[in-house]
Amino acid sequence: MNSVTSSPALVSLATSVPPYRLSQEEVTDWARGFFEARFPGFERLVPAYANAGIATRHSCVPLDWYSRPHDWPERTQLYIESSLALLERATMDCLAAADLTIEDVDVVVTVSSTGIATPTLDARLAQRLRMRSDLERLPIFGLGCAGGTIGLARAAALARARPGARVLLLVVELCGLTFRADDLSKSNMIAAALFGDGAAAALIQAGGDGPVLGPGGDHTWPDSLDVMGWEVTPSGLGVLFSRDIPTLVRERLAPALDGFLERHALTRRDLAGFIVHPGGAKVLSALEAVFDLPLGGLDDARSVLRDYGNMSAATVLFVLRRALDRGLDGLQLLTALGPGFTAGFQLLQAA
Repeated sequence: MNSVTSSPALVSLATSVPPYRLSQEEVTDWARGFFEARFPGFERLVPAYANAGIATRHSCVPLDWYSRPHDWPERTQLYIESSLALLERATMDCLAAADLTIEDVDVVVTVSSTGIATPTLDARLAQRLRMRSDLERLPIFGLGCAGGTIGLARAAALARARPGARVLLLVVELCGLTFRADDLSKSNMIAAALFGDGAAAALIQAGGDGPVLGPGGDHTWPDSLDVMGWEVTPSGLGVLFSRDIPTLVRERLAPALDGFLERHALTRRDLAGFIVHPGGAKVLSALEAVFDLPLGGLDDARSVLRDYGNMSAATVLFVLRRALDRGLDGLQLLTALGPGFTAGFQLLQAA
């Protein structure tokens, strides 16, 4: 770990969600009514909704939106408008918590994989909020669920390289907009049981006041491109994920984690806690096994999954927010898995 004066600190963190709150029960009822006549075997998939560990989720569109087909232009317009609204709210709350203004931001790192916009979301937000004309911007696309952790690591590296600069990390994912009414694949049906929408903003500054962000890192397994990602179709982005992800976590994550820690003269015994992306209930159970925790030991991750569903990259920052509110002590590991197939790691030293 670097000295406290040169190490980046997490100065503030805020989250935001869109207005439509959906219970898992009403989503299940909707899915049964929508899929049952189109897919005769759908009833066999219904337990996935009940066993997902989710009670509520938030959506940028009402539930009946999902019953109709939508094309790329409509999805893209919704993605841009809703993302900017969520990012504006998270940004202003984050800066207010740090007692700063929009003029104080030097660098913006923006992570999102659930839509495409050029000019990018950060450029649009900068104009919307009248940010400085010399603002440095780094948009990042394609990290999927790993984007919150890896984005935090990239933002921390930028802050470390420029002591005193205020780096704003923005993460927004509108997973619901990727649902396609014409897709009867099991992946699309299971995605409807899991995914929600949300955004987060984190302010990072070397020498700032807050938990210290230590080393970050990635591990990408060879020959694993088909584990997770997007399928680009005429009507939108379609989710691809392997049912083997929990097994891959159990069998392959520990050596990757140990290698990351060893490079920084650490072992798992040095870790006081784990802040993880809750990809799903089975993935959480696999992570608890890897970390030698009792079943249900990742309480913050499970409660965020319960209250918000899987918001892709944004989720781990919701978990971090909940953990900070609860109170953290010691060296914490943030980790998430995403397309590549890649694990992202970020160490955080709490007071």
